Amino acid sequence: MGQAHVLDVDGVDIPGEGAKLRDSGSAVRVELPGGVLAWAVPHVDTLKSLLTDSRVSKDPRQHWSAWKAGRIAPDWPLRLWVSVQNMFTAYGADHRRLRSLVAAGFTAKRTLELKPSIERITAGLLDELAAAGPEADLRAGFAYPLPVEVICRLFGVADEERAGLRRVVDTVFDTTTSPEAAQANGEDMYRILTGLADRKRAEPGDDLTTAVLQAGAERFGKLSDAEVVDTLILLLTAGHETTVNLLDQAITALLTHPAQLALVRSGERTWSDVVEEALRWQAPVAYLPLRYAVADIDLGDVLIPEGDAILAAYAAAGRDPAAYGATADEFDLTREVKQHLAFGHGVHHCLGAPLARLEATIALRALFERFPQLAFARPADQLEPMGSFLSNGHRELPVRLGPS
Repeated sequence: MGQAHVLDVDGVDIPGEGAKLRDSGSAVRVELPGGVLAWAVPHVDTLKSLLTDSRVSKDPRQHWSAWKAGRIAPDWPLRLWVSVQNMFTAYGADHRRLRSLVAAGFTAKRTLELKPSIERITAGLLDELAAAGPEADLRAGFAYPLPVEVICRLFGVADEERAGLRRVVDTVFDTTTSPEAAQANGEDMYRILTGLADRKRAEPGDDLTTAVLQAGAERFGKLSDAEVVDTLILLLTAGHETTVNLLDQAITALLTHPAQLALVRSGERTWSDVVEEALRWQAPVAYLPLRYAVADIDLGDVLIPEGDAILAAYAAAGRDPAAYGATADEFDLTREVKQHLAFGHGVHHCLGAPLARLEATIALRALFERFPQLAFARPADQLEPMGSFLSNGHRELPVRLGPS
């Protein structure tokens, strides 16, 4: 089968690693932290096909040979990604049951109702940046707090709960974390979100945490404590990390491609175009663990055996020349093919995608209108990656704001 490609847990060059994977076949044997093996799928057509293939599951308890054989250590750094019991890891009817619990909270109507709140939060953050200027870290001062504030309000997270939640969510995406620290972080996350669920049972509110608890009780009988907390883990982690990195990478793209920014300012292209191209060019979540082969899957050049793990390589697929042509590595708002897989595809397509798009569109327009001379405070090639092969962003975005 050949030697597995060891993924760089630091995520130093996610686009470069994606290119190597694409050159290696339709699916590539890779080694994850802890020596765990999986098949990375880096091409758009193959990945899109597998994401809708009934022979591909997300339930390790039923379909991952290594999990069922007890070969995945309790302190495996990525264990939380696969051990949770929610729609992220569910298969078939169980997935439909769990997804239906939260789908009503992410309808187009409910998402649009959040627009005034998002605009107010955005304006407030921009005021704070202007007051503290002339330089700022846009990740810490804008890209991070905006989606966190939106998702915390949406789920009724109290002010005093937010610092702890931020810490545990950040650690989930840090793939350089030691096994011991990852295990302790998982325990902390369960403690924090169990407390949130208990508080909302005692004091229901107009929020999605209360809605999940009530929907489960009304439609399916009482959800297990694990299902409630694991559903909150999924929604609160996915609900902000994707948007943080989307804003981070979109700002980076525009500040390093002034001709593209000029197209938006002239009205030739829209902020929605910026969002979609940023999602393709730098997928916010570079790789998403894990899926599993329910049966042998023959891809022509590669056979993925039944029971093996599959890793969706979204960042690699976003720059697939077979889908996006010879200019796939370029950030180009005039690109004709705008479809991408950054939010997944099929039954596991991200429920929060419309909210992430709305937040990003509002935030980017407001940022560049408020600070028309915005520029990086140091060369863009000196920006440090997050220290994660999952979370595709930067540790900080140092900028000069210019006059507002």
